[in-house]
Amino acid sequence: MPQQPMNSPLFTVTGDTLVAVDFTPRGRSRPPGPYRRLFAHRGARAFTAGNLVARLPMGMFSVSAVVMIAGTRGSYALAGAVTATGLAATALVAPWTARLIDRYGQARVAVPATLLAALGSLALVLCVRDDAPAWTLFAAYAATATTPNTGGMSRARWAHLLKGDAASLHTANSFEQAADELCFMLGPVLAAFLCGAFFPEAGTLVGVVLLVTGVLAFAAQRSTEPPPRGRTAAKTSKSPLRGPGIPPLLAVCLAMGAVFGSTEVVTIAFADAQGHRTAAGPVLALQAAGSCAAGLWFGRLRLSGPAEHRYPWCIAAMTALLTLPLLAASLTGSLLMLSAALLVSGMATAPTMITNMALVQQRTPDGRLNEGMTLAVTALLGGIACGSAAGGWVVEHLSPTAAYGIPVTAAGAALLVALAAPAVRNAA
Repeated sequence: MPQQPMNSPLFTVTGDTLVAVDFTPRGRSRPPGPYRRLFAHRGARAFTAGNLVARLPMGMFSVSAVVMIAGTRGSYALAGAVTATGLAATALVAPWTARLIDRYGQARVAVPATLLAALGSLALVLCVRDDAPAWTLFAAYAATATTPNTGGMSRARWAHLLKGDAASLHTANSFEQAADELCFMLGPVLAAFLCGAFFPEAGTLVGVVLLVTGVLAFAAQRSTEPPPRGRTAAKTSKSPLRGPGIPPLLAVCLAMGAVFGSTEVVTIAFADAQGHRTAAGPVLALQAAGSCAAGLWFGRLRLSGPAEHRYPWCIAAMTALLTLPLLAASLTGSLLMLSAALLVSGMATAPTMITNMALVQQRTPDGRLNEGMTLAVTALLGGIACGSAAGGWVVEHLSPTAAYGIPVTAAGAALLVALAAPAVRNAA
């Protein structure tokens, strides 16, 4: 009788029942996937849950502000200018907040900074409801600039937990980018629903509650918090801006931020022109959904070669795919075709941002990681501010269809910077 292989089942008869007995050795069981291994680390699930709650409003605030202001004041130009001012203020304040977080710790700084930002959002709601002068809208939204970079704090925790494990850190960075996209996918949908189904200020109010709750839950997870550097150590370490290749990387982030900011405002205006303003959230969510799926797939890859080599290719793919929304809007004028084009165009976003953040992490001096990543986010916010203002202006003076040329132009500028800067192309 031939010997039964050890990795196949044998069968025994118990009464009238045929029972399979599996002799597969335990050592040959299928290994856990990269994401399952990632969250096996103690405390990882707890801080991630709180951070996701805190991060969701990041996709709500700007859409809520645009819908709230444009709906009450009747001007997308004003709405775009207000959100641009708030983002520009964040670009100035966020690195300072991140520097304090690196120096004194996440919990000690992030909680009071979040409470101050929440007061700014509540002030904006009051100014809109009371029909206050336009300048008060700018001042109130600028007061939200103390909002901490929750995504950066989460990435700093992963870098602290996964020191020396490059493969797991790549998976963690991919997950974080997918989480960003998920929040920016769900955030606009939730904001548009709340503002449309209830009252224009509902999106901002719910966002404030989620932000404060999430930051408090995240800050309570002290076991995974990176140790603070302290004032003396922080002063002796080199500034992230002096890291090799950091300035051109920030320039690329600035251009990519213009892609995101202009796309958001233009899509809201395009949907409004079609008579479907409340559909703007789901349409924008499709672009984030494509990026989220691509980010999770990218995190499962075992990449070879330095990130510098694939960085220009990621930006080139992003530039090429961004022509699809422009073509869909100009050739068909269909919101359905635009939605499909945004879904496909979003698939190059996450790999580009993951590679960008990996390069920033590699080149940021020790002890300044949160500040370095916040500088990248700050550049993105500055670009979003410029893109929002430019998108609102072109929509107001030309048309929403023509304004879809802004994201393509901005992505092309990012590609030129990546190709022209040797410090980006060459490994440090």
